[in-house]
Amino acid sequence: MTEIGSSQWRRDMRADLIARRQEIPVAQRNKADAKLAHMLGEYIGDVAGKVVSIYWPFRGEPDLRTFAKACRQQGAVIALPVVVEKAAPLAFREWADGMSLDRGVWNIPIPPADAPKVMPDIVIAPVVGADADNYRLGYGGGFFDRTLEHLRQSKAAKAIGVGYAEQRMETIYPHKYDIPMDHMILVDT
Repeated sequence: MTEIGSSQWRRDMRADLIARRQEIPVAQRNKADAKLAHMLGEYIGDVAGKVVSIYWPFRGEPDLRTFAKACRQQGAVIALPVVVEKAAPLAFREWADGMSLDRGVWNIPIPPADAPKVMPDIVIAPVVGADADNYRLGYGGGFFDRTLEHLRQSKAAKAIGVGYAEQRMETIYPHKYDIPMDHMILVDT
């Protein structure tokens, strides 16, 4: 029997939650993504002059590229997170429309190494699971937790977790290194 909150329990929960997310029909996810973009816009407000970090959608995560385009049109700089080394905070590189992208960890598209490095004012992070205390269950590498810790020491960046209602959990049983998001938006599909 797996101990609740243990590393094995987290691996099992991740596998289950990712499978459930990927089972959501694409048309339903697209509608939910539009709703999510609207809710993010309402929550964040004016983005002119701000650096907004989104992420490249992976394994059924909400697709915020249309939201990013709208933010860019409102005067925001858009960034994508980049894994630069294991067990380190993420780096952020500016992402512009039409930019040729490289392949990063898990073959996820990232801006090239010569893209401008930026520090985000707003970090939007996908969740595998999320609880009422704004703790995020991610993929298990700890990249976002390390990044949030680093950003909170050096800059007052706002961290927003996003996902679908199917990813809601009673608790992730946070460990000492888990850092809660400032806000969580989970939309119905």
